[in-house]
Amino acid sequence: MNQVPMLDLCTEYQYMKQDIDAALQRCLAHQKWIFGPEIEAFEKAVAAYLSVSDCVAVSSGTEALVLSLRALAIERKGTEYFTGDDEIITTPFTFTATGDAILRSGATPVFVDIDPRTYNIDTGRIRDYLSSPQGKARVAGIIPVHLYGQPADMDAIGQIAAEHDLFVVEDVAQAFGATWKTGKLGSLGTTGAFSFFPSKNLGSFGDAGMIATNEKNLAALLRMLIKHGGRDKYNVDHIGYNGRMDTLQAAVLLAKLRYIDEFNAGRERVAAFYTKELSDIEGLFLPVRPDERTADAAGMPHVFHQYTIRTASRDALQAYLTEEGISSMVYYPVPLHNMAVFKGRMQCYGTLSHAEQAAQEVLSLPVGPLQREEDSFFVAQRVKRFFGR
Repeated sequence: MNQVPMLDLCTEYQYMKQDIDAALQRCLAHQKWIFGPEIEAFEKAVAAYLSVSDCVAVSSGTEALVLSLRALAIERKGTEYFTGDDEIITTPFTFTATGDAILRSGATPVFVDIDPRTYNIDTGRIRDYLSSPQGKARVAGIIPVHLYGQPADMDAIGQIAAEHDLFVVEDVAQAFGATWKTGKLGSLGTTGAFSFFPSKNLGSFGDAGMIATNEKNLAALLRMLIKHGGRDKYNVDHIGYNGRMDTLQAAVLLAKLRYIDEFNAGRERVAAFYTKELSDIEGLFLPVRPDERTADAAGMPHVFHQYTIRTASRDALQAYLTEEGISSMVYYPVPLHNMAVFKGRMQCYGTLSHAEQAAQEVLSLPVGPLQREEDSFFVAQRVKRFFGR
């Protein structure tokens, strides 16, 4: 039976093997495993790629979010943490880490519904909440998530933030390399938080993350927080973390960075094939294209960390694909506001029905930068067969 994985990391490694092996050999030679030369080199390379002043390499994408919020609490409030009276608006349709980071920073997450076309946060709902008395008084910031590799509406979010003096922490865990008009995602907010989990578009050989910012003071605070909270590790200023990236991960990521645009283009080719093959199936909703969102679509690619379809027959379709040897995944089956960890620790604004429906209906198909054409064809044909086409 033909087997189609969600992502073939072994094939990716073989494609980049010469560069990755050379990077690992350099680390073995110098033996500088903590803050080795690859850390600074990777930070500078990503900063140049994103066109930001500073990047800070950290231990994971989750810590990138937590550290961003901790630094903002110190900078904006002069306190180590936010309090429960400080609210941060985000989407309930995302990985747990987005909302959990808000709790870990001391603040209260406010969940507002998503745009059902893009699965990203509904900026109209953000405006509505901020027009309420509670929203005006308590909201400190916004965390938009560029879900599945699709940019959130950063024009609207930036305008809202400027009007209300809010910070914006971009959750770019799934969208490294994507752009919004003329700027790379992660460069448009107060900070951009990246994950380099192995399955990401730019993936490490373990856990790793990055924070991008154009604010020098924030960058300085972040560099303290990842080293237990001080410039001097024996005389610290803040409640900190062991949040640094390992040299080994920086070396791997630095080697893989030169392939990111090529690999993102590969994902987009697979996505374009799926869209062409599946576009006329009634009851099957495909990822929205940039030209369907706005007339000014140039430079706003969806980098397809996931190719996510939506159907009321999701569970039956997934079971059928499994029988046919095709991997698929549900990202995410439980919206954050329905998780026990957030009970009594959150605010929900209005109905979150679009997020709840998406959780019941979305399914991500295999999409890899080096995915074989015959595998993409096989997946598309089996989806069409399920729907009787």
